[in-house]
Amino acid sequence: MLSSSESERLFHRRPRAVAIDGDVDLVSTALGATLYIPAVRDNLADLIVRAGAAGSVSVVIDLEDAVPDEDVQSGVAAIVSTLDALSARPSVSMVFVRVRHPGQIDEVLDAIAADTDTLAGFVLPKFSADTGRSFLDPIVAANTTRPHRLRAMPIIETPRVLHLETRSEELHAIAELLDAYRSVILAVRIGATDLSGAFGIRRDPDLTIYDVHPVASVIASIVNVLGRRDGTGFIITGPVWEYYNAHERMFRPLLRNTPFREIDAVRFRNRLVSRDLDGLLRELVLDRANGLQGKTVIHPTHVNVVHSVCAVSHEEFVDALAVLNISERDLADVGAGGATQSVTDAVDAVGTPAADVGGVLPSEYRNKMNERRPHRNWAIRTLTRATVFGVTRPEVGVIELLTAVVDR
Repeated sequence: MLSSSESERLFHRRPRAVAIDGDVDLVSTALGATLYIPAVRDNLADLIVRAGAAGSVSVVIDLEDAVPDEDVQSGVAAIVSTLDALSARPSVSMVFVRVRHPGQIDEVLDAIAADTDTLAGFVLPKFSADTGRSFLDPIVAANTTRPHRLRAMPIIETPRVLHLETRSEELHAIAELLDAYRSVILAVRIGATDLSGAFGIRRDPDLTIYDVHPVASVIASIVNVLGRRDGTGFIITGPVWEYYNAHERMFRPLLRNTPFREIDAVRFRNRLVSRDLDGLLRELVLDRANGLQGKTVIHPTHVNVVHSVCAVSHEEFVDALAVLNISERDLADVGAGGATQSVTDAVDAVGTPAADVGGVLPSEYRNKMNERRPHRNWAIRTLTRATVFGVTRPEVGVIELLTAVVDR
């Protein structure tokens, strides 16, 4: 975590905490690097508290693939005791549980206190049009009796989405189902490990998931159907990055020397490369280019790397404001104190309706043209990310953020 003086040095607009009951676009964007922890890890509550203190905003306690079959009931018991323990020592992280099957949702809810606010929701594996309702109905029912709203994050990872002959039909059926349960859907996650495994593929740390074309085509289809920005879509999160220590490398590192040399951080660049973090950084850039937000991670050292890339540059920020024809002041109340106002609401309150916006204007940075109509959705997503992860100062880039938050 950054000190107050470091935040002042790095940020034009500081990151802002978002309440779980706030606007869904803000909350789903705020997930950032979602850290998965197996339910059978010792001292779960301590791990989650430490993760939150180190910068983690969202944590998933995993009962599914990360837990051996014979240890599942021990995992359920550990989850219940952990959620109870966290109620006495709250974490700054949103805590979710990835269940194996729908029955575990009620099993967990029946065992924890009715008024606990430490559970943010459930992650739903192997989600399909056929099984989805059995996962979602218990969450909807719980929200009618519990004071704190629970959210759901389905994982798209089944063969019917992977295989070309069934992909379109299945994704459109999932879209229809999720729309019916929109009030509880926080974000849609992509199970790249399961999708790869169906083909006997495991990507190398020298490659990104976008180099694995059978899976990359699935991601494109998921975004196409479930990630539309016309009011029918959802935030789609980036798939897991599963490497965290040095591996023998066949190809050149993906980070250029020059930007690190300019700020006297060449040794830091070498450290990133030695931990395969250059591959993670490359994949994060490609995630955003392909319409994904945030990332699933399996190691605490990845969290602040992801969040550094999530921060909005000053150039992006001023371009987004110009596209929407609003001022920075118009965003003052967005996300404040758990408010439900979204960036879209703020824009609609002071700006020109989307249908009436047009024209082209040069960027304040004098390096591109901003087109108001086609760039509108990009601008809203950028300002949503800026509200959560902050805006860097004009002279500060992602490398400066990384050097401030990544353990050397």
